Amino acid sequence: MRAALLQMTSGVDPAANARVLVDAVERAADAGAAMLFTPEMSGLLDRDRARAAGSITAEQGDRVLAAMRGAAAKAGVWVQLGSLAVRREDGRLANRAFVIDGAGEVRARYDKLHLFDVDLPTGETWRESAAYAPGDAAMVVDTPLGLLGLTICYDLRFPDLFRALSDAGATVFSVPAAFTRPTGAAHWQVLLRARAIEAGAIVLAAAQTGLHEDGRATHGHSLAIDPWGEVLLDMGEAAGLAIVDLDPARLGDVRARIPALQHRRAIPAVERR
Repeated sequence: MRAALLQMTSGVDPAANARVLVDAVERAADAGAAMLFTPEMSGLLDRDRARAAGSITAEQGDRVLAAMRGAAAKAGVWVQLGSLAVRREDGRLANRAFVIDGAGEVRARYDKLHLFDVDLPTGETWRESAAYAPGDAAMVVDTPLGLLGLTICYDLRFPDLFRALSDAGATVFSVPAAFTRPTGAAHWQVLLRARAIEAGAIVLAAAQTGLHEDGRATHGHSLAIDPWGEVLLDMGEAAGLAIVDLDPARLGDVRARIPALQHRRAIPAVERR
């Protein structure tokens, strides 16, 4: 199985971002990839919410999504479009992931469940919940790479979500992200490896990288990790496209050696004394 990961430095112009994304679909197809994975907020990364508001539409009018559906259909490649900012019917925003098949059809949608509200020691403050509404459902979807569990960025810190996805049969996790540099350097790789090891699953994590037009800086280091926790691909800090070959037999081998999924039990009530 061959997958492609796109590492981006998305900016404030959706049209420019769309050109990068469409080019990545074409290059992934040329490399023989069955599926392309892109970062969180692939279509627009702008912390100036007043400026960003003019570029955010309902899903049906999103030009980046339309461009990616067209590119996927033309190339015959599946795409996990990491996420886009879309406007819901109630006027609030959703941080929404999409899985697009090789005919350009949307096979699945997932709205980010865990929103990033934090004050960092660097002085950075993030209040995702000020504009975005959390999702209300987890999602798995059949893909050419196997049953894929969808997550987005901050979801990585909540192992219960990954357990629910693996209990539902997921053998691959997608973790598109825009991790900050301080938290990325400290936690990104170790958390991704932990999620892979816990579930005996493949983890594909396409990330934002570098200094963005809105002034933020992201960690990069898009990763592909096998079920044993081995890092198959680390893209470093440069934007670009990378290809990784995945061995489906590895999944069964690792799960046979460490049958933790078979040994899971419902946790009884915790006693406190």
